[in-house]
Amino acid sequence: MEGGILSYKIMSEITLEQCQNEVDAWINSIGVRYFSELTNTAILMEEVGEVARLMSRLYGEQSFKKSDEGSELGDELADVFFVLVCLANQTGVDLTAAFHKNMAKKTVRDKDRHHNNPKLK
Repeated sequence: MEGGILSYKIMSEITLEQCQNEVDAWINSIGVRYFSELTNTAILMEEVGEVARLMSRLYGEQSFKKSDEGSELGDELADVFFVLVCLANQTGVDLTAAFHKNMAKKTVRDKDRHHNNPKLK
């Protein structure tokens, strides 16, 4: 399967739509089916917690424990992204459209806000 989930070919560029399609194909072939939306929300929180734990050790004051060995930030962030894509797929959210709409909202809302924030100077 050229460029698909079974080849595990590393792509230099991939769209959000391709991510959504690849996750869906993986879920339906290897994962059997999607977990419920509620279960995936709980899993998302769990994965975000793993990112927070690693960030506190990499950039905060906490020290690493034996159980933290082998944790990689990119892998943990990808776990968050995977579950987020699952939730988008199963709730009918087009992440490309949602991203563009969200960026437009932030651009209008925050056009001057951050430039005028003395805390960022």
